Amino acid sequence: MAERLRPPRTQASEPPARPAADEMRLRILRTIRAIPAGQVLGYGEVAVHAGLPGRARLVAKILAGNDDPALPWHRVLRSDGRIALPEGSRGWREQCQRLRSEGVAVQAGRVKRVRAPRDLDQALWGPQS
Repeated sequence: MAERLRPPRTQASEPPARPAADEMRLRILRTIRAIPAGQVLGYGEVAVHAGLPGRARLVAKILAGNDDPALPWHRVLRSDGRIALPEGSRGWREQCQRLRSEGVAVQAGRVKRVRAPRDLDQALWGPQS
């Protein structure tokens, strides 16, 4: 019986290496620092921009442990535009104030965001917001 030969594993067939925890943290912090004043992103959007799709909870964890006062943490919201901190808390009030000082309209702890159309049909025929 002939022995089956398997091709040697090549770089292309190996799964990509996951970045180390420090590298992921740096990517997330770099992404948050790059959010322009007056704009916001959701936790999941930060993760995607950092090259870490599906890691929204990691973004939240990193922000919770943040000790850099220069980090614009206030520009990161839940995906529905709500502030994630408990309503009425000191941090919630501070986030509202910081966003408003940058010209972001905050009503009852929520920022109404304009979403880009998902596809051409939505752009042409979808509701206009």
